[in-house]
Amino acid sequence: MNKITWEEIIIKIRKEPAYRELVELAYFEEDLALNVERFRSSEEFEETLKMLRTYTKDISAQKLLDLGAGNGVASAAFALEGYDVTAVEPDPSATIGAGAIRQLVDIYKLKNLQVIEAWGESLPCASQSFDVVYIRQAVHHAAELNNFIRESARLLKPGGVLMSARDHVIYNEMDKQWFLETHPLHRFYGGENAFTEQEYRLAIEGAGLDIVLCLHHYESVINYFPEKRDEVEGKLYERKKWIELAFLKKAPPPLNKISFLINLCYARIEKKLTPVFDERKIPGRMISFIAIKNA
Repeated sequence: MNKITWEEIIIKIRKEPAYRELVELAYFEEDLALNVERFRSSEEFEETLKMLRTYTKDISAQKLLDLGAGNGVASAAFALEGYDVTAVEPDPSATIGAGAIRQLVDIYKLKNLQVIEAWGESLPCASQSFDVVYIRQAVHHAAELNNFIRESARLLKPGGVLMSARDHVIYNEMDKQWFLETHPLHRFYGGENAFTEQEYRLAIEGAGLDIVLCLHHYESVINYFPEKRDEVEGKLYERKKWIELAFLKKAPPPLNKISFLINLCYARIEKKLTPVFDERKIPGRMISFIAIKNA
């Protein structure tokens, strides 16, 4: 099949019932404001704001760069929260790119959101211009990972925060091929990609940033969306109760008071238990990082 553009793909899948859920969950609706409102009310954005405010509380963060901004759902959401936002998006499309973000500027009358059409590896912005560089589902698309992160770090003020959210992570090339083969849209345009956790880490640390938080797939709703927090926590509770019951069968009182027996039983139970949260079963599972620029 001939590859088509990203804009053509989005227009195509909007019309096909089989992709209805994907369009909704990925904020690809034709109604741009609806996408923004749904993203703003999501558990993912709620948690993102909480984390950013935690890690920027000492620098009174105001200026935020949204790199690889797509159709601008996050850019507009941050602007509506009061941040001074610069959205960087190379695709000029009015459907899914910079043109869509400009429409959101008009819809919401946003004076604190500007749009730049550029690639992440070469950004037309002054060094040390931003308190936060936020990158949602874009680092794994980098043509040159190290340059992409180095440019992001260049734009951060000392003490500034880089947040890369929801990037696909793989364990090896076989795992990557599995991810690409199962991705619902990769076959149309061939633009998906993923890196190993080590590759992400080396790029971030090599750019002079200190990683202060690494979130694997099931460690935050930022990653495991569209699953809901209460659904995942419910599964965690069920798993915990199962382990406790299995433990009591293996080590009834008074044996369950002996430390080394407790550790031995739990280790054996965990080994035998089919994990509820095994991210290896998820092709292209997500990873997120928060890193701080050395002062």
